[in-house]
Amino acid sequence: MKVFIAADHAGFESKNRLATELEKIYTIHDMGPYELDPDDDYPIYAKKVSLAVKENPGSMGILICKSGEGMSIAANKINGIRAVTVDSTEEAIETRKDNDSNVLSLSAKELSGRELLDISRAWLNTNFSGEERHKRRIEEISEMERELL
Repeated sequence: MKVFIAADHAGFESKNRLATELEKIYTIHDMGPYELDPDDDYPIYAKKVSLAVKENPGSMGILICKSGEGMSIAANKINGIRAVTVDSTEEAIETRKDNDSNVLSLSAKELSGRELLDISRAWLNTNFSGEERHKRRIEEISEMERELL
């Protein structure tokens, strides 16, 4: 599975550590930044990862910033992206099973390196349930994107 990963300055170190661990199992594509820039802007990286996920069906994206929230908001501006911010493995599993989330946004401030890894692994290892009610809801979201965005 292809996994696209990026961060802003607040998540830079966390992204590098997480990518090193995940590349033992997954095909990781680091979308930046490649050098720490305290003045970088998270929407740039959210867009890079989200477009890569959209253009590569079956791939997943991971974003890291201070809270995880800004990245998630920016990522969700791309049609077809279902970005989520979670802070536990349980939430990560549920959002994959029920929402077929394809971009995971994480907080560098609130989560330890171990938590980032555990949440990411749980999320990446969980498949969408395919239950009819969840498929219907995802299609309703897709209709909203077509109509409104």
